[in-house]
Amino acid sequence: MSKDAKITIHPLYQIGEISNRLFSTFLEPIGSMVNGTMYNPKHPTADEEGFRTDVIDALKVTGMPACRLPGGNFVSGWDWKNSIGPKDQRKIALDPAWYQYYTNQVGHDEYLHWAEKVGTEPLYTVNLGTGDMRDAMAIVEYTNHEGTSWWAEQRKKNGHEKPYGVKMWYLGNEMDGPWQLGSWEKDPRGYGIRTNEISKLVKWIDPSIETAVCGSSAPFMAHFPQWEEDVLNECYESVDYLSVHHYHVAPPGDLKALLGGSLYYEDFINTEVALCDLVAAKMRSPHKVMISFDEYGSMVRPFGKLNPGYGPHNLYRAHYRFDPNRKYIMHDPDNMRDFHFPGGDMVRALSMATVQLALLRHADRVKIGCMTGGLGALCASNHDHVWKSASYYPFKQFIDYAKGVALNTAVESETFDIPGYIIDDTSEYPTKEGVPYIDAASAWDKEAGRVALFVVNKSETDEYPLTIDASAFEGYTFRTHLEMYSEDPDAENTFENPDVVKPTIAPGAVAEDGKIKTHVKPLSWNLIILEK
Repeated sequence: MSKDAKITIHPLYQIGEISNRLFSTFLEPIGSMVNGTMYNPKHPTADEEGFRTDVIDALKVTGMPACRLPGGNFVSGWDWKNSIGPKDQRKIALDPAWYQYYTNQVGHDEYLHWAEKVGTEPLYTVNLGTGDMRDAMAIVEYTNHEGTSWWAEQRKKNGHEKPYGVKMWYLGNEMDGPWQLGSWEKDPRGYGIRTNEISKLVKWIDPSIETAVCGSSAPFMAHFPQWEEDVLNECYESVDYLSVHHYHVAPPGDLKALLGGSLYYEDFINTEVALCDLVAAKMRSPHKVMISFDEYGSMVRPFGKLNPGYGPHNLYRAHYRFDPNRKYIMHDPDNMRDFHFPGGDMVRALSMATVQLALLRHADRVKIGCMTGGLGALCASNHDHVWKSASYYPFKQFIDYAKGVALNTAVESETFDIPGYIIDDTSEYPTKEGVPYIDAASAWDKEAGRVALFVVNKSETDEYPLTIDASAFEGYTFRTHLEMYSEDPDAENTFENPDVVKPTIAPGAVAEDGKIKTHVKPLSWNLIILEK
């Protein structure tokens, strides 16, 4: 057993208020995400709109706060007007982003109906790739205007008398990416000006809404972070959020690089916050733009072929693919392909939980977080069934217990190093030294009289004795320590065996004089709760 680890929390050391949207999800019609998982008219549980009610019911009970939809790269080529009205009159469209035919059977209204049924807030993405200002104005008017305008009347004719009241609007998706349809990569100032004008217009239609402008799609972009500054110089006063994305990748078998990925997220967040504040300072503006981390993931990917010395060309080589053998696919909702990530449930759950810990530690500025694959984490599914994977439990506990204010969480533990590595031409990671094996964040819900401490042990081999010093929280007592751990890292939950990996009450925790002594097992997820 390794030397003791220690965590200290104090009510005076607060980071900031935790937004209800911080632990949300992302939905894009890729493969079977929409056609199969969300929508299958032939499924035994399908409702009158063709939605799978087994998925709806499973998500409803999670309390999932929000979902960003309907994309993603998809949205930059999508004309929402083709997706409203009678289904038998809707146009089948090409989706060049993902080489698929999109039937529009799940259209603008259906996405919002589905969100209503799940009980989650829709965070809507507008097409600013191939779309224009009038498209953006029309979709906000159709969706939110209560009066008698032409677009509002069309909504009523299509069966939704009252406005949807969508509050959050993303003005484009990854507009700096050369892979994006209608990319603004070579004209950040032009995109900033366009965003400024559209944000003004849609807020004149509905002054209650918020808007987000696209920042860099990853910290590896050649123009990062100059893109953010050039864009924000043109639209800072009219937008509320900077939208950023990142997918952390690690080599196969390197759990330290995988679970240490949260540090690269924090570097990215710190830079983006600094850029926002730089522009605010230049403008002498009291307005504070927040961060929406609305696509994120952490995964294993094999090393790719490197092409040293070619600079920006590599970015284009990776994305300007014109394959004459590639065919467009029509996805059949009733013939969905069950996708399976390599590895077991536990490692996947921990890799995503460590990113969520990083978001929580920046709750003062990161106000929206949408996990890519989050719908699958909260509701694992195949063609026939739904169940709970191990990823469900940390995500659900964040939703339930990460409320109130985030606290500075001081950690003392043994450390490890991550040597720098390059996966391919577009994913390069610098060396990280002194990374704590114990990763933690905490939340204080004053109204509920509860402190929640979230802890990951990243060590593959060592169980740590852990002392938690919460003595400054007078009147609070230790209630429980829930741990999730599996001796088999490849174990996973299935519909037939849904409880292979799940939290249990950790034995042996002792509380005295405001200090809790317990243990955290290797590669484990832990939730420690104090209550007043």
